[in-house]
Parts: sequence; C-alpha cells; structure tokens
Amino acid sequence: MGRSTALGRRAPAAPGRDQDRGRSARGYALIMLMIVVFALTVGVLIALPIWQTQVQRANEQELIFRGKQYVEAVRLYQMKYPGTFPQSFEDLVEEKCIRRLYKDPMTKEGRWNVILQTSEVGETEEGASPQKVMIVPENVLSAIDLPVILGVVSSSTRKSFRIYNKQTSYDKWLFYYGQDPEKLPQIVVYGQQEKKD
Repeated sequence: MGRSTALGRRAPAAPGRDQDRGRSARGYALIMLMIVVFALTVGVLIALPIWQTQVQRANEQELIFRGKQYVEAVRLYQMKYPGTFPQSFEDLVEEKCIRRLYKDPMTKEGRWNVILQTSEVGETEEGASPQKVMIVPENVLSAIDLPVILGVVSSSTRKSFRIYNKQTSYDKWLFYYGQDPEKLPQIVVYGQQEKKD
C-alpha cells in the first residue's frame, strides 16, 4: 500500500515490501502443494498393494468359476455322448455344452493348459493312483493325436493367496471331469521326460 498525500492521491509504495509479501505467499502455496502431493503419493503407495491383492483375489474367484464351467461342459458332453470326450474346446461350444470359451484369468494371454486323459494308470507309494493325467499347453493341443480333454488348469505358476484343493499355485489348481479333490492325480507335463526311479 502507498502513503496518502495532501491531494488525496496515494504515493507509490516502496517496491521491495509488496514484492516480498507476494513471494512469501507464493512460497507458502508451493510448500502446501508439495505437502499435498507428498500425502497423495503416500496414500497411493499404501493403497496400491491392497488394490493389487483385491484384484488377485477377484481373479482367483474368476479362475475357480471358469474352471468349473469347463468341468461342467465336459460332464454335459459325456451325458450327450457316453464314453467319449471332447477332442477340442470347439466341440464343447458346437455341442452347446458351454456358452463360450473362457480365457485363463491369471495370465495376460488367457491361454489355458489342457488336462488330457492318458491310457496309463498312475502309481503312488500306496499302489495305483485313481488317475494319471497329462497337462498340455492349449496351443499344442492340435499336435496331439486324438486328445481326450478332461478339463483345464491355469498356465500361471504364480503363488496364490487362496488354497484350493490343498494347492498354493495356480498351475496346480486342476479343474477336470472325474476329479477327486482328496487325491491328486499323477501328472505328466507334455514335453518333459518322465522320471523313472
């Protein structure tokens, strides 16, 4: 502010004082802005892992739902054609056993590993296992002669939050027709040599 003169006009204020006040106010505003940005950053850093956990848990629920849809589709196929199994996922859609083909929610590509029946009986320490299955990547399925599709399993090897059928990684969460949740089948992975003792 300026000083009053005898004629009622104000004399110009000293230039240094008003400029200092303006700089000071802008400095406080900048400090407040930095505090707000810092607080928002801390909030995001705290919320991000919680959000990622919630998303993963939702994807786990979706994985269970989609896996069971394939099990039900194979069961319906068995009811239509007793003694036979689908040889491709498209068979399940064409025969109206499943509305649509679901993607694996645990991978970006959405490609499943397919559980196939083998003609061999598995062996365990107690004797014969109820089943021996082969796990094949979905993109390799067409290279197998007369595949017998039982179900699906995620191709993700990530550790799960939830324990499903006593398993803690998604590639061990098996969804197949005729599954006994109490007995894990003997698993052969396509392309790997079987270990013989």
